[in-house]
Amino acid sequence: MADKGCSCERFPAFRPSPAIEGMTRTLTIPEGGPMTNRTDLQTAVPLDEGVKLLQQLSKDELITIIIDDAKNWLAHDGLWFQAIEATHGMEVAIEADRAAWEKFTVIEAKRIMARLGIEPGGGIPALLECLNHRLYARLNLQQALEVTATRAVFRMVECRVQAARKRRGLDDFPCKSVGIVEYSEFARTIDPRIHTRCLSCPPDAHPEEFWCAWEFSLQPD
Repeated sequence: MADKGCSCERFPAFRPSPAIEGMTRTLTIPEGGPMTNRTDLQTAVPLDEGVKLLQQLSKDELITIIIDDAKNWLAHDGLWFQAIEATHGMEVAIEADRAAWEKFTVIEAKRIMARLGIEPGGGIPALLECLNHRLYARLNLQQALEVTATRAVFRMVECRVQAARKRRGLDDFPCKSVGIVEYSEFARTIDPRIHTRCLSCPPDAHPEEFWCAWEFSLQPD
């Protein structure tokens, strides 16, 4: 079975603040029936404690959590892929991966745009800004160059998945067909006028300085 290269190394152990260490999770189930909604519960800690505790953390602690959550997301992506591959083979796993990314990349783009207050149609500047807010941007090293108002080249300088495979002496993971869908649909969501072209992506040969490269160009209306 091929290894997509999911890495489960954890970020340095997170140490909660003293205020968090004293928290409890006691819940009281009301008499007369099961828990059905928030109003049915009397709680020692609010049900949204996972969000509220973030307000008590330092900036460095929040950054640690953000990066760790991105690692967890990527680990699940790799394990999901390996489970499909183990039962149905590499070709089916890649096809499923491509179908999942076709939808996920649009969801991610829309959420980033909403968070940043970016409307569709922002062109190359909006695309480059949104690329910096993807989950992958928390884990990989990426670079935009040859940037103009109508064109940009985007390179993945360091890829966590491919680097993990390289350390294990494995061939590059052939992610080109998935990447074409991933980047094309992401860019199209930001601005339907943006055309995406793959310059290089495994299994293509690539130089040591990057793993994959993509060209984004703004097409005339």
